[in-house]
Amino acid sequence: MSTLPQPAFTQRAELIARLAAGDHYDIAVVGGGATGLGVALDAAARGFKVVLVESHDFAKGTSSRATKLVHGGVRYLAQGNISLVREALHERTTLLENAPHLAQPLAFVMPSYQWWEAPFYGVGLKMYDLLAGKASLGATQFLSRAETLALLPGAQPQGLNGGIKYWDGQFNDARLALALARTAAARGALLLNYCRADELFYEHGKVAGLVCQDTLSGQPYRIRARCVVNAAGVWVDELRQKDGAANSVDGRPAVEPMVAPSQGVHIVVDREFLGGESALMVPKTADGRVLFAVPWLGKLILGTTDTPRHDLALEPSPFKEEVDFILTESARYLRRAPTRADVKSVWVGLRPLVKAQGEDGDNTKGLSREHTVLVSRSGLVTVTGGKWTTYRAMAEDVLAVCEKNALLAGSKSGLTAHLKLIGAGAPGMAVSSLCEAPGLRAYGDEQALVMALPGADRVLSAGLTEAMVRFAARHEYAIRVEDMLARRSRLLFLDARLASSLAERVGAILFQETGLDPQAEAFSELAQHYLRLPE
Repeated sequence: MSTLPQPAFTQRAELIARLAAGDHYDIAVVGGGATGLGVALDAAARGFKVVLVESHDFAKGTSSRATKLVHGGVRYLAQGNISLVREALHERTTLLENAPHLAQPLAFVMPSYQWWEAPFYGVGLKMYDLLAGKASLGATQFLSRAETLALLPGAQPQGLNGGIKYWDGQFNDARLALALARTAAARGALLLNYCRADELFYEHGKVAGLVCQDTLSGQPYRIRARCVVNAAGVWVDELRQKDGAANSVDGRPAVEPMVAPSQGVHIVVDREFLGGESALMVPKTADGRVLFAVPWLGKLILGTTDTPRHDLALEPSPFKEEVDFILTESARYLRRAPTRADVKSVWVGLRPLVKAQGEDGDNTKGLSREHTVLVSRSGLVTVTGGKWTTYRAMAEDVLAVCEKNALLAGSKSGLTAHLKLIGAGAPGMAVSSLCEAPGLRAYGDEQALVMALPGADRVLSAGLTEAMVRFAARHEYAIRVEDMLARRSRLLFLDARLASSLAERVGAILFQETGLDPQAEAFSELAQHYLRLPE
């Protein structure tokens, strides 16, 4: 049995009652993705009074749609961005140590079909090892043809000369976001999903808080805070523009959009298309893009794309050319080519790439992958850009900016560097590979707590029990079927058709636990979106 205290309950009524109490907070965070949750946890760890509101569910947007890689950024090395790679390699190690149940090392293999590929890419990867230093997860190795096929049984053998193996990490992004939220809550932070930030309010021309709305009841609430952080990802410009309009000069708010969204598409097929427990990485496809084939939770993720997107749909759709690109390029490197009929799920994420001044955003490859922190005339702090791997460093930068601008009092930084996230357990805790089918592993040292709940012996599908649904409702902020099957469990991302078939049963359990509408029918419609491929 876990030696940790019982996890806090996350019943909606209790959370709303705390919000309605009208407390004055040190910091209010808008956005429940990786960046916002990282800021909330860092601030709570320093002893600040923290509230975070998210308009939908935690990690509903970009933060649940990553390629599932915890990486230093090999391609950024090729661009000469040494500082970004060095920081990411350091943070990679920190993340793997603080959440070993959700993030683990993974071997990547670059197959070599041209004589020059192994020596050319090998030099760069050896430099990657050197930059990692003590944070290295394993040495880069040159592989023979036989060794390459042993690690990638499904790779195309025709014309294969050999390969290179290097190490990075992979993780369960949505559950890591949830772990950040729950760890922050355990340190006193108030976090609410389905609570939308509508407006800012001001005193003496400075931001004094925000007006939010519980989207489940329609009830508005007023939050007073010394500092408001806008961490809404690709949607940060919406709040920035409202702030600019409220503080305009001569009627001109003069707030230019800072985000140029880039769309990343991922296709999921059966793991047998690649086999083994290593990922395949192609550094340069026919049109110069990168292609991954990553084993994850019993399936295989193929992707990703990097396409400009000018609308900000919460559930964006892939373009036909993106799906064609992934399937066509996969066919070049896999022994058996996946077809549209083999697709179990397709999902799209929007990356919040930061524009340079005057940038039109049409070439996302040239935009910054680093994060940016800005403070407006009224004191609104906005952070966007970056990537999952560096979420913790981003949070430290945000709080440093807040303190530099006298929005928060001085505090000690670095407290999250060795802060284990909920579920991490004792050092050396045994965990199974993230390549394998999902199950209790994702709960870490809370597995016994899940098993003690009603329905632990009633299996809904492989790796999902009724008890897991009850645990999600009681301790993980889950309200809707989508919350459970898309992010507490990752079934929607792994097999959308199977997820749809479970909507009514999962909804019934959630309703028993929360008394709130689980929106099972809406989830079934959403699942069709994850199966729909443009023709």
